[in-house]
Amino acid sequence: MKFFIVAVGHRMPGWVDAGFADYAGRMPREMRVELVALKPAHRGGGERRAIDSEGERILAAVPEGCAITALDERGTAITTMDLARRLARWRQSGSNIAFLIGGADGLSENVKKCSDAVWSLSPLTLPHGLARVLLAEQLYRAASILHNHPYHRGEGKP
Repeated sequence: MKFFIVAVGHRMPGWVDAGFADYAGRMPREMRVELVALKPAHRGGGERRAIDSEGERILAAVPEGCAITALDERGTAITTMDLARRLARWRQSGSNIAFLIGGADGLSENVKKCSDAVWSLSPLTLPHGLARVLLAEQLYRAASILHNHPYHRGEGKP
């Protein structure tokens, strides 16, 4: 099983790259995380056009056969334990998963419609670089729960 994080933004601050690499590097061998960073669209033709252009490129970058989860502040909120349960199901099915993170102006409606799920990492608007780090950390935390690793100190089991 592999996680693909398809994200708009190819030149992130060093702290974003370091944070993402740290958590992605901690993942167990059977749950690898790969980042697919896309260059933002030129904003000269208008915001809507740029979002739609990014959306087309995001969908084109999703590897064949992946279940798709779009990340959007208006998506369904999930808990860390929900994520751990979903990781267990994905692992059992052998599915690869693509998480989609839009650029500064978010994801196109078409991307959300083409997704199997739309989740919210937070009701707050997050910079897309921070969303990458937060997603990588939560994937690691969920994986650590499944492996009974002491990293997660919260309540409950999946």
